[in-house]
Amino acid sequence: MKKMFLSAILLTSMTIATSAQPATKTVRLKVIETSDVHGHFFPYDFMEKKPINGTLVRANTYINKERAKYGDNLLLIDNGDILQGQPCVYWSNYVMPEDENLAASVINYMKYDAETVGNHDVEPGHKVYDKWIREVRCPVLGANIVNASQASNPSQASQSSKASNASKESIYTNLQPYSVHYKDGVKICVIGMLTPAIPHWLNKSIWKGIEFEEMVSCARKWVKYIQENERPDLIFGLFHSGFNGGIKTDEYEEDGTESVAKEVPGFDVIFFGHDHQVHNLWVTNSEGKRVLCIDPSCYVKNVAAAEITLTYKNGHLTKKDIKGEIVDVTNEKIDQQMLSHFQPKIDAVKQYVDRKIGRFENPIYTRESFFGNSAFTDLIHNLQMQISKADVSFNAPLAFNTTIQAGDVTQADMFKLYRFENLLFVLRMTGEEIRKHLEFSYDMWTNTMKSPEDHALRLNDASKNDQQRTGFQYYTFNFDSACGIDYEVDLTKPDGEKVKILRMSNGEPFDEQKWYKVVMNSYRANGGGELLTRGAGIPRDSLESRVLFHTDLDQRHYLTEEIRRMGTINPQPNTNWKFIPEAWVKPALERDRKILFGQ
Repeated sequence: MKKMFLSAILLTSMTIATSAQPATKTVRLKVIETSDVHGHFFPYDFMEKKPINGTLVRANTYINKERAKYGDNLLLIDNGDILQGQPCVYWSNYVMPEDENLAASVINYMKYDAETVGNHDVEPGHKVYDKWIREVRCPVLGANIVNASQASNPSQASQSSKASNASKESIYTNLQPYSVHYKDGVKICVIGMLTPAIPHWLNKSIWKGIEFEEMVSCARKWVKYIQENERPDLIFGLFHSGFNGGIKTDEYEEDGTESVAKEVPGFDVIFFGHDHQVHNLWVTNSEGKRVLCIDPSCYVKNVAAAEITLTYKNGHLTKKDIKGEIVDVTNEKIDQQMLSHFQPKIDAVKQYVDRKIGRFENPIYTRESFFGNSAFTDLIHNLQMQISKADVSFNAPLAFNTTIQAGDVTQADMFKLYRFENLLFVLRMTGEEIRKHLEFSYDMWTNTMKSPEDHALRLNDASKNDQQRTGFQYYTFNFDSACGIDYEVDLTKPDGEKVKILRMSNGEPFDEQKWYKVVMNSYRANGGGELLTRGAGIPRDSLESRVLFHTDLDQRHYLTEEIRRMGTINPQPNTNWKFIPEAWVKPALERDRKILFGQ
């Protein structure tokens, strides 16, 4: 009896001692981000008509392996720019709009947990993106995309975001500012934002009824609201905005991720994109805490992955361990089940891109566009002039190294000829503004040569892996040349003094005081690249008043119809402009060609 009593006392003591020990719980989470997919869903390039590595069908193999490890503790998110790029999304957006948008079908199939909006998702217009948002079964986020008629009030927007899909009629209520996710008892909030520079690139009709708030103030507002009302364990950013750089105005900056990470405490990880560059770095915020900022670049060659380990004691979060990794998925096996699921769509797109449009008697190359007149760029110039009846044309190379071979030209080739769904615009400009526009372009494009040994082009070794600069200091899609005028570009002259316009190409005098009709794409007409604003000196708020005409459909459509009408084309350089002095420039251009293209 005495032994039993002593045993009971001992057991009670042990129980008390055990219960006195803090209860510890560890939770491991995995977050995987894709960004700037640009229609790279399937392992086939519909433009080049050949297999490609990467793409979502390979990424999904990696994602499924991680789901097997983490179970429901995996969060899959996409960062936008999914509605433009490969012909399969154009086909879905415009050719077969009555079907569920292919991008929505892919997002739903892969079971994404959250999606945000990219600038190229706005580009197709309300009809396309409003439908896509309705069809996507995960939350689509846009905290700084607000109804133009009402202020972004957190309490109001939070209530709006909880409305049923059936009642959602505006972009404001279609989008949620943030989403809430529960993983093994962990509460996660994801705030989505888009670069506010949309008005610099896209005509107002495309984003009618919408405003784009500055990112830092918007993030600060929503983090405060979430901390007070949701009290999450983790706050993630999902930003379609580059790390830094891009357009900067008094109102906002295009690439605001670094600024938000530094100035707005509360974020644990910011998943971002837009700049088509790989990033995996830590930023110290204003409270001295480190924030992981991670970006997988574009075209699903990589995914961004964050492994997060949370430690709880007695129900209280005591430790966060966060590790970021860029995962190369180019050599993952194809998810055959996913491929089979979408094979009928793939076959339909292949039939579409194989349609014959016309015939070229000789090949054309985008790479020639960087070294002077080129048949590739000038074909677009000439077609723009034919379509619009303008006096002058502006155009820049939209691809770095693309070839359209001689022979039959198909619909696939039209996506190589013109990559984006821009409209065609005609603006009124003075001769002086035309020259200043070109000065700004060539200042970004070319070096000021001090000796024959200098580079002719403004190159930058650090940008070789940047798919929008590819070895240049600035974005190549802003390297405008002109058609309709004859001119020289003197690379020995300082910036702002390189361009000398000799005459109109029809032999008439060129007058800097005269008004001319100038054709260009909608990106440029709305201030994209700042050639019209910082270059030509036209105030942004007066650009709309300069518009004489714009097309209703995308530029590629009209280029296609014009080539179909002409039937057979023999594309040749216009030879209406050149770099001088040739004794210096020609050898320098050949040296730079070897650096850029190895030939």
